[in-house]
Amino acid sequence: MTDAGLHTLTGAYALHALPDTERRDFERHLGDCEACSVEVRELSETATRLGLAAAAPAPRELRERVLREITAVRQEPPAVSRRERAPDRRAGAARWSRFALAACLAAAVGFGGIAVWQHQEARDARQRADATRRQADQVARVLAAPDAKTSSGTLEDGAQGTVVVSRSEDRAVFLATGLAEAPGGKVYQLWFDDGGTMRSAGLMRASGPSSTTYTALLDGPVDGATGMGITVEPAGGSARPTSDPLALMKLPA
Repeated sequence: MTDAGLHTLTGAYALHALPDTERRDFERHLGDCEACSVEVRELSETATRLGLAAAAPAPRELRERVLREITAVRQEPPAVSRRERAPDRRAGAARWSRFALAACLAAAVGFGGIAVWQHQEARDARQRADATRRQADQVARVLAAPDAKTSSGTLEDGAQGTVVVSRSEDRAVFLATGLAEAPGGKVYQLWFDDGGTMRSAGLMRASGPSSTTYTALLDGPVDGATGMGITVEPAGGSARPTSDPLALMKLPA
């Protein structure tokens, strides 16, 4: 991406909405661009304030009253003949004042809705960022655990897979390299093998420097699982495997 294009990513970066590749490119750009650094800092502070704001939708009664006022106001002044007496300017001013008041109230309702939307967007972005940080912390704990053990193998398509298990953390991490992206409309799904019964361990998405590198924290505790597997499933995942596994690996004891 060009430098000019990178300058436009400050908002998406502040909301943690950039894909990994663009995020890394933009972070390198931040090291050399003071203007973008300042803008990201200001946008992040704004997003935080929006997330903490107690915005609320306008009361239903106010909206209904505004709509009634608007329908009661003429959109055009009535036609008058030359013989008719000139209208009272004070009455006209009163009508337009009432219209202006209704318009202002309608605008207030609209801006209230925008504030709620901004609050929700900021809250959702914060929740996604928090979830990502929590998962990254858990992956780090598993990999750094004193009792962490690994088991490696080759997947059906030639990719390399490694599972890391920490019994003290009761969690497992799966890492893969050289694994092609899932076909269109499909996802990779991980499974625990509980003595022949497959238990879903969540979906897996590319997370490394390329689309063929994966690091995934398996959902749920290891418990008594003796192995793990990976299959290709319809978008959203499946309750039970619906395809032959790309790999079945024994969990290290």
